[in-house]
Amino acid sequence: MESYWVYILASKKDGAIYVGITSDLLGRVWQHRQGTYGGHTKKYHIRRLVWFDEFPNPEDAIAFEKKLKRWRRAWKDELIAKENPEWVDLYDQLTKP
Repeated sequence: MESYWVYILASKKDGAIYVGITSDLLGRVWQHRQGTYGGHTKKYHIRRLVWFDEFPNPEDAIAFEKKLKRWRRAWKDELIAKENPEWVDLYDQLTKP
């Protein structure tokens, strides 16, 4: 069964952020880190994975991503801080067994 992911990337703690959705979290974050996924993330060097959540179907993931994008910045910061208060890069946790 395929999973769908909503994720938040940041340039640094309290820096520029990006909210995205994917069915391949590891691959998509790698693309952002390599700069092959252009636009906002490339322009502002947004490469640090600071939050993510898994969804069982694309409809739920898309709905939550749209909702999250409408949130105030302070609410997004609170969401990140609940699980990742130091805004550490979680990418390495995905790549290690």
